Amino acid sequence: MTRKISKKSKYTLVFWALFASPFVIALLLFFTISAGLWGFMPGFEELENPKSNLASEIYSADGKLLGTFYIHNRSNVSYHDISPLMINALLATEDVRFRYHSGVDIRSIFRVFVRNIIGGQRSAGGGSTLSQQLAKNLFPRQENPSFLQIVIIKLKEWVTAAKLERNYTKDEIIAMYLNTVDFGSHAFGIKSAAKTYFNTTPDSLQAEEAALLVGLLKAPSWYHPVRNPARAMGRRQVVLTKMARYEYISPGELDSLRAIPLDMTNFQIQDQHTGIATYLREYLRTELSAWGRTRYKPDGSHYDIYRDGMKIYTTIDSRMQTYAEEAVAEHMGNYLHPTFLRHWRGYTNAPFDTDLSQEQIDRNIRNSIRRSDRYRSLQREGVPEDSILQNFREPVSMRIFSWHGDIDTLMSPLDSIWYYKHFLNTGMMAVEPHTGHVKAYVGGNDFRHFKFDHVTGSRRQVGSVFKPFLYTLAMQEGEFGPCTRVPNTPVSIEMWDGNLWQPKNSSDDREGEMVTLQWALANSTNYISAFLMRRYSPEALIRLVRSMGVKSPIEPYYAIALGTPDLSVYEIVGAKATYANKGVYIEPNFITRIEDQSGNLIEAFVPHREEAMNEETAWLMLELMKGVVSEGTGRRLRFRYGFDHPIAGKTGTTQSNSDGWFVGITPDLVTGVWVGGEDRGIRFRDLSLGQGANTALPIWAEFMTRIYADETLDISMEDFEPPMYLPAVETDCAEGGRNETPRDYFRREVF
Repeated sequence: MTRKISKKSKYTLVFWALFASPFVIALLLFFTISAGLWGFMPGFEELENPKSNLASEIYSADGKLLGTFYIHNRSNVSYHDISPLMINALLATEDVRFRYHSGVDIRSIFRVFVRNIIGGQRSAGGGSTLSQQLAKNLFPRQENPSFLQIVIIKLKEWVTAAKLERNYTKDEIIAMYLNTVDFGSHAFGIKSAAKTYFNTTPDSLQAEEAALLVGLLKAPSWYHPVRNPARAMGRRQVVLTKMARYEYISPGELDSLRAIPLDMTNFQIQDQHTGIATYLREYLRTELSAWGRTRYKPDGSHYDIYRDGMKIYTTIDSRMQTYAEEAVAEHMGNYLHPTFLRHWRGYTNAPFDTDLSQEQIDRNIRNSIRRSDRYRSLQREGVPEDSILQNFREPVSMRIFSWHGDIDTLMSPLDSIWYYKHFLNTGMMAVEPHTGHVKAYVGGNDFRHFKFDHVTGSRRQVGSVFKPFLYTLAMQEGEFGPCTRVPNTPVSIEMWDGNLWQPKNSSDDREGEMVTLQWALANSTNYISAFLMRRYSPEALIRLVRSMGVKSPIEPYYAIALGTPDLSVYEIVGAKATYANKGVYIEPNFITRIEDQSGNLIEAFVPHREEAMNEETAWLMLELMKGVVSEGTGRRLRFRYGFDHPIAGKTGTTQSNSDGWFVGITPDLVTGVWVGGEDRGIRFRDLSLGQGANTALPIWAEFMTRIYADETLDISMEDFEPPMYLPAVETDCAEGGRNETPRDYFRREVF
């Protein structure tokens, strides 16, 4: 009897051992997986701070997202910033039991096993929960795994999903999932997807939009709404139907939503070529990349704008930026470019000026070929020079720029070089004089096709825009006032080599007469500039402009009085803003602060300040430059554009009309515009068309017309604030003026 009982117990023990062994093995397997014995497993710290490439976001001063720097265009949002319709569409389609399981849904796994494996229904769907999919997104699988590796990977995802469920709320997991998934078109995460596909924010998504985005998750390329609209529409209907099945929407709503057509008019891939302020964003990209290499995170690594999800707050006003870009397109596209084409129609070698030799033109074209990406690429591949040049003569399909939309065409690369030579270029910057904040920045015609930045990256001859700096010396020394009269006669200055410098006026207007300095500046009279330069010195003028932020090389030649230096738009605008800021130069700045992805301040930026002149001198110079607008080269602002409030300004036109400039100064905004050809030999042949008053000034006028029309900007139309002690000199020279200077006159306090 004892032997029978013993034998029975033995079988029972074996039975239970066999029965329990799968569970024990499973427990051991999960334990060893969790312990990391089967490969990397994220710990608590990794789950709390999952490593993913977060895009750094660039914001305008008025809170608009200008763009991103990224490897993956991903930015995080919280659960409460996502439309409930998006969340409902996601749950209905991907994991309707999400609120009821703990990371692994046994019921779904059993369903998949029965239908997919036993029943052979390949359309029965998968068994992965949102938590498991999130685990896969946060900690991607290796490529080409074996069957055994797939099993281990799946089990590791189960363990990770369970950990996620223990460490995060359901709402947090939903937000994390939507922040990590790939929606295609370089849109990683719901914030980027909403912007890319519908130009909206996650909290504003409508039901049909949410359904489309959720449908994309199955296969972003296959269901792409632009490339494959029929498939995308069908997939959207599937998601809407599931939303109705699980009672997230009513049957009536389903019928209405299914009838809404697919609308992708707002679709725009988000990259450095799209949106506003593209030139500024590229400038910031290079500057911040260098900045990051000199700054350290708490873990000792350098900051990376492409991965660290920083928030970069700029000084740009999105409204002003939009107006600036519109002003450039309006004048350049609708007037200046067609005028330039008509001006050169029928000329050999147009648009190069007729005084250039064939050798100079050929050399220019060869240099343009060698600067091109195509040439460099072929050269790296070892293609011989003659074969490269032949390649440039063979037509290829390409998309070229036009002011009224890109054109798809067949053209040889050499012809495209000639085509782009016919476009004049521009650079424009607007700065707030009392803060140094740059409010608008347009580096060229279109960043997609004209990569060169003409605000900070280009130096061009400045012409008469430089002359007010020379007049500042005269005001500052106290020897001259705006209405001081000087002889408008030729001036000769002996140079160090014994030659004479004898500049000429562009016209003989009032030659030989006594004229006021205000009239001389308004009419860019070279005789008077030479007269003042002889009285002072090139070195004194250079010292002054250095205190006003000009850093470009300037040789101490007398000819700088006429504007021979090559300076950038950035330097010129920053220097001219000094006058509107009572003589204090503030270095133009683009960024106010940078924060990390959690909102912690990394760095705040305070611009450099320097007193360049006293406030009385600055005010007198503003009075002088008002004359340019009231009676000088900028007077078309009055009679053509109707500006009747205080504006100080200066035009500039360089030799042979190669460069046109205008800088306009108002109490709240100083804006400079340059217009010129890609090469200095590309220009108008006559002054009436090529002068800065015709090429650059209208852009300023179009810009400021929009600025003043926008009441939300609150731009003052009042006069410049006078200094505390007003110089007792005549500033209204309408009657010819008296020979008055600031010296020896009393000062009276202005209350």
